[in-house]
Amino acid sequence: MDSKKILLKYFLIFFLISFLIFNWQKISWIFHPGYVLRTVSFYLFEKGKTEKVQQKEEQKIKEQKTEEFYEKEDSIKIPKIKISAPLIVVGKEEEVKKALDRGVVLWPGSALPGEKGQVIILGHSAPPNWPKIKYDWVFSNLNSLEKGDEIFVYFKKKKYVYRVEEKIFLNRGQELPKTDPEKSILFLISCWPPGKDFRRIAIEAVKD
Repeated sequence: MDSKKILLKYFLIFFLISFLIFNWQKISWIFHPGYVLRTVSFYLFEKGKTEKVQQKEEQKIKEQKTEEFYEKEDSIKIPKIKISAPLIVVGKEEEVKKALDRGVVLWPGSALPGEKGQVIILGHSAPPNWPKIKYDWVFSNLNSLEKGDEIFVYFKKKKYVYRVEEKIFLNRGQELPKTDPEKSILFLISCWPPGKDFRRIAIEAVKD
């Protein structure tokens, strides 16, 4: 029994030596000191960093796959009050009044849809039964919106979903309330009561 073990041992040693001799050129790099140091260094210091980078890349790919793109032009849609209107971007405050005839207007200097900060969108309102001329009527029914109602903003081929948080009434010239600068907060603003320039109604909504 012992002799068989000894013979097996010598056979394995002979086989290993023969394998190393005949394959030395292919496997000699394994025994290179530099390779050993790099391997040890990788597992001690670099492996964690590499895994973190890979995780970030994988997360980025997932986000790109789930991100939807839309062919719709810049616009706003509010299912609750059956509103769909173009979203007009202007560069100066003086251009706002004229642009309101073509849709709702993103107030110059406010955050862009989807960005952190206050996204301020203005729209006309009109008394009941007012003819739908241009977009004089577009925000006439903002008062019907309630907490949780959805507002869809299409901007630069992307869709942003906001949910109504509260309804605010402001005096003319009164500033909007402060909001969390780390969140994208949408304000829809129009005259109140509809068609009268006495006060302002503001719908505050938070991006999902």
